[in-house]
Amino acid sequence: MKEVARKEAIVAEANLEGDMLSVLGRWLEKDVKPKVRDLEHADEYPTEMVEQLREFGLFGATIPEAFGGLGMSASTYARVVEMLSGVWISLSGIINSHLMMAELVKRHGTEAQKAEILPACAAGEFRGGMALTEPGCGSDLQAVTTSAKRHGDSYKIQGVKTWITNAAMGNCLGVLVKTDLKARPRYTGMSLFFVKKSDGYQVSKRLGKLGYKGIDTCEVLFDDVMVPDTQLVGENEGTGFLQTVGALELGRINVAARGVGVAGAALEAALGYARIRETMGKPIGEHQAVQMRLANMACRVSSGRALLEIAARAFDAGQRCDLEAGMAKLVASEAALENAIDSMRIHGAYGYSTELDVERLFRDAPVLSIGEGTNDIQRVLIAKTLLGRGK
Repeated sequence: MKEVARKEAIVAEANLEGDMLSVLGRWLEKDVKPKVRDLEHADEYPTEMVEQLREFGLFGATIPEAFGGLGMSASTYARVVEMLSGVWISLSGIINSHLMMAELVKRHGTEAQKAEILPACAAGEFRGGMALTEPGCGSDLQAVTTSAKRHGDSYKIQGVKTWITNAAMGNCLGVLVKTDLKARPRYTGMSLFFVKKSDGYQVSKRLGKLGYKGIDTCEVLFDDVMVPDTQLVGENEGTGFLQTVGALELGRINVAARGVGVAGAALEAALGYARIRETMGKPIGEHQAVQMRLANMACRVSSGRALLEIAARAFDAGQRCDLEAGMAKLVASEAALENAIDSMRIHGAYGYSTELDVERLFRDAPVLSIGEGTNDIQRVLIAKTLLGRGK
């Protein structure tokens, strides 16, 4: 019976994936592609597109069906993110930060927290992200200085977070804070709160960016923001760091999928141009130098996608996959950056023009090597994990 149930689940997942990807693909081609360039150059929030994402149910993509979500596996979710990113990376960023926040509640929240928060997240009523980074703290999360002090049955949060996605247009955040400044090791004094905008945090400024435009990326001020202790995720203080690190696995799978999407878009643009642009009496795709670039670009896309699938399958199986997710994130994000540069080189002056999408891919790609842990940090973590396995 278990084998039958498993096969039925696989078939249902395949049907969901096929239907969703088909509908999503038509929407991206018809309603998104023609508008991306203008919205991106104006750095304008894509309100109508975000509403369509909500109607598709993608704010609940990985939230279980029991809470009103689609219950997608990480493997299917990665395919969705790859498709979105191949057209406009900013759309994938809007749902990624939101779903990382929901993932933390799903994994570590109390039953009451899950019942209140997850259905609202799935419906798009709660829209938010993760407030981790601070002006003096990025990859070293243990260095956060934002604090939460207990006052009776509430906590007072004080501090500043920066580079926070969905802060302006959303209405809630998962906020990593210090509840014990003297704790050693430092991570044992860290806690995670689900904080609503109505609790009183302020968006102090919206940050300008080289690429990754349209999506709101902000600095957020917590000036004595009072939240009830029922919004401490999981109830117990001191568990926030480990909770957050676990959710970053899904975030890195998402970044890897975005990398594959951008790298694939850069390759497709280069292939299309190489077929029609002629020099010396023949298409540039027949010149060996261009062919070598195209071959390298294709290998990068396939390598990133293969590692992404390995990480997503491990995540779906409930296995620890920090190594696999880190490798996928590293390779796919580097593929995006290298392919964007090579695509621009193949396009020549036209690749530098704002009339084509190549320059946008060139500006969007670098953020993938920075977000969810820089690639240098990924390399260190990968090496330490591998070395530790031999002990």
